Amino acid sequence: MFVRLLLLVASLSIPGASRAEETTAEKAGFAPKFTIYLAKGAANACGVNCDRWIAVEGEVDRDAAARIRRFLAGVKDTQRPIYFHSPGGNVEQSYVIGRLLRSRKAIARVGRTIATACAAGTQVDAACLKIKNAGGELEAELSTRGAMCNSACGYLFLGAATREVAPDAAMGVHNSRLVFVVRGHPPAQALADYRQRQMLTADRERAAFLAAMGINRELNDLIRTVKFETMHLLTRPELYRFGIDTRPLPETMWTLEKAARPYIHKTALERRDNGASFRMLEWRLFCENKDRARLMFVREFDEGAAGKSTVVMMAGADRFVAFGRYPARVGKYEVWSDTLASAAVKAVSAMPHLQVGESMSTSDGKAGLATFDIDTTGLEPAWTQLLASCPVATTSPRPMGPLPSVSAAPAP
Repeated sequence: MFVRLLLLVASLSIPGASRAEETTAEKAGFAPKFTIYLAKGAANACGVNCDRWIAVEGEVDRDAAARIRRFLAGVKDTQRPIYFHSPGGNVEQSYVIGRLLRSRKAIARVGRTIATACAAGTQVDAACLKIKNAGGELEAELSTRGAMCNSACGYLFLGAATREVAPDAAMGVHNSRLVFVVRGHPPAQALADYRQRQMLTADRERAAFLAAMGINRELNDLIRTVKFETMHLLTRPELYRFGIDTRPLPETMWTLEKAARPYIHKTALERRDNGASFRMLEWRLFCENKDRARLMFVREFDEGAAGKSTVVMMAGADRFVAFGRYPARVGKYEVWSDTLASAAVKAVSAMPHLQVGESMSTSDGKAGLATFDIDTTGLEPAWTQLLASCPVATTSPRPMGPLPSVSAAPAP
């Protein structure tokens, strides 16, 4: 009997081998079986006016498609987004799930669901999995940072009508391999020929599936070059070029980072050269005291830019932050910084969008303003939490200290 597999999680028919792989999956932070449940978070937890989603996580096992079909049959809201966090698994099951998601016109995103009831555990321990599989809706939080949809997970993800991979999430691909049990003593050449025929069949099935999902054939060509033992993380230009995530400005929500000095963080990737490259943009909001905050804007330095630019952030006509013309250089990044009154931060966070504008002056004296919008989802609750830990204002401003290290999203 032959079973086609992908890297990270095997689904063998040999009980001992299967059990060993499940233990490995648990140690890696993934459940040994595909787990699907309803989750509910705070207001706008999964986007504007979105606080409920479907969580799917763990290994794509041999019964995953049937379980997901039964589960989704009971979910009438087909627009409830589905967040995936999986290392991969069974390819055939992923194809079936992918086609099911396409029939529902599903919204798929890469993200990790953290169930509140399992906060003290690992999210994949036996007690937590029992809670997740019990039915009902669980209180939870969402995080895209470090979330992944790798290997076979990518195929089912591609089935969705709307696909979003956050700047700090990842999707990995590689070729498949065949694992089989041999009975008797067939000739070695017969085995090699059979393996070759099965690999060609697998290639044709994958190419047909990707074409049916509207994905550029270049993805299939790439997958064939990546050995089973390795993994290729798709770059942002590849996600765009292959037709997986074609947003011109993918962005994260504003989230509170609980570091030694807490701050609020947001990342976006700006499409350039018609998708041939993307530029990393990052915002960090610190509190200096209860009356004043400091907003930092970090972006990759543009070696080809001529002249000096002024960067501003605007929330309507009467509220803006002007960063000025002289950013600090930190490696390949430039860092802008300015202060905001706490009242202004509160007012800005109530706006649905902020506008970022860059005015570039050139040697011939001409200037132009290029603008784009970013949303403020997550900023208001994050600022409320951050403000609670801020020191009381004093006559002397709190020193800013050295510039924080720049932690970019996955390389575009």
